[in-house]
Amino acid sequence: CYLALPQPADKVQCMYIWIDGSGENLRAKSRTVHFTPKSPKELPIWNFDGSSTGQAEGHNSDVMIHPVALFKDPFRGGNNRLVLCENYSHDGTVHRTNKRHSCNEVMQKVKDQHPWFGIEQEYTLQDTDLHPFGWPKNGFPGPQGPYYTGVGANKVYGRDVVEAHYRACLYSEVKIAGENAEVMPAQWEFQVGPCEGIDMGDHLWLARFLLHRVAEDFGIVVSFDPKPMPGDWNGAGAHTNYSTEAMRQPGGMKVMIEAIEKLGKRHASHIRAYDPHGAPTTSGD
Repeated sequence: CYLALPQPADKVQCMYIWIDGSGENLRAKSRTVHFTPKSPKELPIWNFDGSSTGQAEGHNSDVMIHPVALFKDPFRGGNNRLVLCENYSHDGTVHRTNKRHSCNEVMQKVKDQHPWFGIEQEYTLQDTDLHPFGWPKNGFPGPQGPYYTGVGANKVYGRDVVEAHYRACLYSEVKIAGENAEVMPAQWEFQVGPCEGIDMGDHLWLARFLLHRVAEDFGIVVSFDPKPMPGDWNGAGAHTNYSTEAMRQPGGMKVMIEAIEKLGKRHASHIRAYDPHGAPTTSGD
């Protein structure tokens, strides 16, 4: 294996990772640096061709990527690093697709409340033809029931991918909390958290990247689509658990109810924001 070849001590591979213009998909490319970075601020700002990622016009296509979070690289090992980045326009302004920047501004404003997040990310494993992995090609598996937290080759599909992803997250020091098979066959879930503030987004997106990258080695596609299969099949979501320090103290239930009432006033717009394309939704979706 080429990865078993010795790597020069003064050469470190850094894979820069960013979210593309879809708001859903991740992109990545690598560069060599001559030191082991301890902080993302030590790494150089880089750029990519935004006309190929839905983030720029062809006549002025440079989009700048600023390192914001570092993780150990489970694929290359050693001192090599995965580098989560924010997107900036060529003139130095925050790129329209850079949602992390505005999120971090909010997190800084409320940091004295110590907001904690835990996210349960459901997903579906698919063959490269985008048919659910392990499903009959000309039919459907049996009705839902035995698959959730199931054990056995006739109940779960793709556990090798799930276990490899779990270990890769642990190695990378992503705050993965667990995993389980979900209700629809070939559907799984992993949990990340608790994380405070902007760390939640960083660790969730890195866990998603690792899942795509691990599944790639198995020739399997990962879908985060909330309804990848029409019909009476369980949907997939990213369920968010949240609390502030006040909610975690005695009497915190009152604070929770106040927050829920505030959220309820903007429920429709919050649900719409879950779709990167801002598609309208109906209540109950």
